[in-house]
Amino acid sequence: MLADFFQYDFLRYTLFTGILIGIIAPLLGTFIVVRRLSLIADALSHVTLAGIAFGLMIEKLFAITVTPLYSGMAFSVLGSVLIEKLRSVYKAYQEIAIPIILSGGVGLSVIFIALADGFNNDLFNYLFGSVSAVSSSDFIMILSISIFVILIVTLFYKELFTLSFDEEHATISGIHSKWIHLLFIVLTALVIAASIRIVGVLLVSALMTLPVAAAMRIAKGFKQMIGYSIVLGEIAVISGLLSGYYLNIPPGGTIVIISIIILLISIGVKRFNFRIKARETE
Repeated sequence: MLADFFQYDFLRYTLFTGILIGIIAPLLGTFIVVRRLSLIADALSHVTLAGIAFGLMIEKLFAITVTPLYSGMAFSVLGSVLIEKLRSVYKAYQEIAIPIILSGGVGLSVIFIALADGFNNDLFNYLFGSVSAVSSSDFIMILSISIFVILIVTLFYKELFTLSFDEEHATISGIHSKWIHLLFIVLTALVIAASIRIVGVLLVSALMTLPVAAAMRIAKGFKQMIGYSIVLGEIAVISGLLSGYYLNIPPGGTIVIISIIILLISIGVKRFNFRIKARETE
């Protein structure tokens, strides 16, 4: 792939995009997992699918060109805002907002896909990712999102960290938890929309959680867990892109399988270290 990398623009865009996604997906995924909100990624990914299908439907029925990636992003951000609104409605059962939005996303996806005359190659690429689907405009958009996400996390790291472990203490400390959480969930929506070109709508939540799950087994602190998550995410993404390119298969599946293998290795390493320490204390 390295020889082709210098020859074909789309491969450069795909590789650079994969590197960016390997950073921002596990970065936000760390906060998501710690806050026990892993299902948010699933909910927003299905809402993103509805937006993509909507864009394809508009183009099919009305011959109006709507970039599916942008319509998916708009739906994802709207879905994130609705989740936050529903959380305020069901204050005692805030987690119910996630399955409500997930169900709505699935329902709209089915309707829009049917009206768009069913599955086609474009929709397949959005579902499972592609090594040839990233254009220059897509890369610039994803680069902008990545810079924005990293900037916001850097500026509000203390607030996000406090909210992740003790929301009540964060509120008492004067942190505007409602607005910080809304900002965080909108960032999550943007990252999910940005990741679908590489990983695919149906698998993007795995990239936000599996590297984090692996990092939790070997990290000794929160910042270290973020660092390990990004490194493991990069390994999974780059390996998945290479295997997808050579095997001519969607990279999303291989990225997820490699992430699971890494997770199993981290679990094995943790248990091995535990047994070694147990023997040393005997």
